[in-house]
Amino acid sequence: MTQTGHKVGVIGLGIMGRRMITNLIKHSGFTDPCAWDPDPQACANALAENPGLAIMEDADVVIAAADLVYIATPPLWHRDYAERAMAAGKPVYSEKPLGVDVVESRRLVTALEDSGTPNVVNFIQAASRAVTLTEERIAGGALGDIVGADIIVHFARWPRDWQAEADWLRFRDQGGYSREVLSHFLYVTQRLLGPIKLLSAQPVYPADPVLCETHILAALDGNGVPVSVFGSSGGAGPDRVEITLWGSQRSHRLHDWFFLQSSDGGEWQQEFPEVEDPRDEAFGLQLDNVAAWFEGRANILPSARDALAVQELVEAMLAGG
Repeated sequence: MTQTGHKVGVIGLGIMGRRMITNLIKHSGFTDPCAWDPDPQACANALAENPGLAIMEDADVVIAAADLVYIATPPLWHRDYAERAMAAGKPVYSEKPLGVDVVESRRLVTALEDSGTPNVVNFIQAASRAVTLTEERIAGGALGDIVGADIIVHFARWPRDWQAEADWLRFRDQGGYSREVLSHFLYVTQRLLGPIKLLSAQPVYPADPVLCETHILAALDGNGVPVSVFGSSGGAGPDRVEITLWGSQRSHRLHDWFFLQSSDGGEWQQEFPEVEDPRDEAFGLQLDNVAAWFEGRANILPSARDALAVQELVEAMLAGG
């Protein structure tokens, strides 16, 4: 790790924090990150994956050493670390969801804006080629009128096997796939269609009151466009994550996070098949935009206020609003 660039302080070394470190190290715009997690095992895991990684004494030392602060803790602690970074005058780069308590998150957004603290939230599809191309085609009229949208997610097991160390994801207080996954696609919908209103929602929870949702059905209005949301977990089969925008001239289907298909009425055709690994490309494009944001240049990353709108929608859906 010998790059020169912006130094990111990473707070939280679960799968998302460690994944961010791996991508930061590969990106020419960033220098060696520093990091901390309250769990010694999480620190050991991060160090094993990235020998030489600077593990700091605590979160405040990370904040002091960093040019900008990336918060990858479970969402209950996002506000605390964001406020510490804000007090130190450091830009805030937070994982989503922004939080789980809407009132607290509103106060956080107000504080960030009143203090002038630069802030973005890591909706990972924000800079992806699939979303950018869809946005360009909508603006250019290539899709015609958008007449509807469907968001579908299914997980054979939640949390997924690779999330086993993040046990909090299975609990109702801050976990669940609606916050963790649906939020990404709701952000995309909000960006492509405009403000979203919740019309109705029917979440289904297991008998154990501490566990997160197993199913959710919701009807939304995306600036006049009907949006249907279907979520479920359990049952043998492959996972499914996708959003389809139905246009009068052409439709787009963004699936498996970063892949895009289109149809003018015939079979779905894969867009940009020449891209070997859209996921890897998307991480690079995201960090390109993080660097631009930090430097005060134009970027397409969502702000904390954008993330608050998504959080308010998700929490209302989970409450059966």
